[in-house]
Amino acid sequence: MDFVESARMAWFTLRSNVLRTLLTTLGITIGIAAVILMVGLGRGAQGYADQQFQSLGANLLFVLPGAIEERRLGRENSALTVADAEAIAQQVPTVTDLAPAVSTRAPVVWHGQNTATTVIGTTPSFPAVRDFAVAQGQFFSWVDLQRNSRVVLLGSEVKTKLFGNRSALGETIRVGNENFVVIGVMADKGTTLFQNLDDLIFIPLTTVANRLVGKTSPQGVPVQSISVAAAEGKSEAARFQITNLLRLRHRITSGGDDFTIASQNDLVSTASNITGALTILLAGTAGISLMVGGIGIMNIMLVSVRERTREIGIRKAVGATQRDILLQFVIEAAALSGTGGIIGTAIGLGACALLSQFTPLTVWAGWPAVAIAVAVSVGIGLFFGIFPARQAARLDPIVALRAQ
Repeated sequence: MDFVESARMAWFTLRSNVLRTLLTTLGITIGIAAVILMVGLGRGAQGYADQQFQSLGANLLFVLPGAIEERRLGRENSALTVADAEAIAQQVPTVTDLAPAVSTRAPVVWHGQNTATTVIGTTPSFPAVRDFAVAQGQFFSWVDLQRNSRVVLLGSEVKTKLFGNRSALGETIRVGNENFVVIGVMADKGTTLFQNLDDLIFIPLTTVANRLVGKTSPQGVPVQSISVAAAEGKSEAARFQITNLLRLRHRITSGGDDFTIASQNDLVSTASNITGALTILLAGTAGISLMVGGIGIMNIMLVSVRERTREIGIRKAVGATQRDILLQFVIEAAALSGTGGIIGTAIGLGACALLSQFTPLTVWAGWPAVAIAVAVSVGIGLFFGIFPARQAARLDPIVALRAQ
């Protein structure tokens, strides 16, 4: 009996037990759908993280106080100052611009409307370095920075909370215990690194240091970060030069640095490693259901062999070989798992499309992953179907014919 005839008989058998066939394929269907969805979610999360990091600005370096180990333990002491930022701007040729910053939380009040938000004290170069835009009004100037001017720009969300649809320009708001004049509203920026960039307000760094934070040090005005824009293709050179300069300024001759320099590539690599590990974990967890589905196929095939013992005996008595019997049962197992794989693939791709439509993630597993998932589903059917098929093929025809 050839392959086509075996396939036809297998299809007839499966069709005659539709409910059992559907229930048997359910485990494979759920497993394949879950694997495709988990891989798609992982890739979508990785792409979203990359996009968010790129939105921080081009060729960015972040100079932060404290060594990496201290920062992980939350024990960093501020070792960066405005003077460090000025030295980097003047002495590092690969740096095109930079923006030191200090932040604090403060209540913001206007005529009974109030909210609590993050105050960013920075310099006029911040919008260019960090790729922020002003929607209304203008950013504060270097004169405002030198004069400790009490001016403020509102993030779009803060503006909406305080003023609604009214214009905020020229209004006086209270930040902490100080009054500030609104000179601008920032354009929508969205969320990056789990921070809502529209729920911020921007004030000259000197004003924040003197009036809101009140922190001083013998080395000068301390800052919590320095965002550095390097020349195109010069990020690593800039990192090297900044490291040497700060070691010289901080008199570090041995031991660890008291600062950390991170680049966009570092952040993207870290995020990729995390999302990649989560994708493998989720896909592996979902893959367990594939094993459960395979065991279900083997169980049903064993039951089928027992139910069809007499049929197998008759077929052998009229000339069917062990190969014919083995081939038919293997085809049945592969058909069960293959059908489940196709249905599961359709469900998984549909779920990916829905998530892409209603979430900011681009959820797509990719055709190679889909092809591998279907191939794995068929392989599982073959693997778990061989044992029942061999049992059926080895039945003695005399014993099989006597079976009731």
